[in-house]
Amino acid sequence: MGLLDDVAEVLIREDELRARVADLGRQISKDYDSKTPLLVGILKGAAVFLSDLIRQITIPCLMDFMATSSYEGGTESSGIVRILKDLDQTIEGRHVLIVDDVIDTGYTMDYLLETLKARYPASLRVCALLDKISRRRRHVPIDYRGFEIPDKFVVGYGLDYGGIYRNLPFICVLKPEVYA
Repeated sequence: MGLLDDVAEVLIREDELRARVADLGRQISKDYDSKTPLLVGILKGAAVFLSDLIRQITIPCLMDFMATSSYEGGTESSGIVRILKDLDQTIEGRHVLIVDDVIDTGYTMDYLLETLKARYPASLRVCALLDKISRRRRHVPIDYRGFEIPDKFVVGYGLDYGGIYRNLPFICVLKPEVYA
């Protein structure tokens, strides 16, 4: 029995992801021309997205990572955000682009934006692969948006359930019995 047996519905196909990531890379390259942005990937979910995105960016750029927790292993955000891994470098005076997998309630991104603003970056923007706008509780600006998706718990392309399914090359919904 493989991972594909657990898939109920594919929301975003592999070719759609590839095309949209290329578009985002072109736009970021254009917007940050003559700058050297620092892309901050939010672990672990954004790792696959960031890996593909950075290869589509045609200007010099830097990369770092942060890890946060607000899900406590379930499918719903607890609303309490903890930083599990902080940046390895200072962002003062740098053009920072936070790269995240999905913005759901907005609590985590709101917390990250406030935390990073206090470190005096030259600019601070957000790139999110997925936007679940129907679940938003905190308004957060998304400067680069991949896809708006419905209020469904999704996995694949870096997103997981119980640490599994990150390696699926598409975004999908699992069968209900998988998390029963």
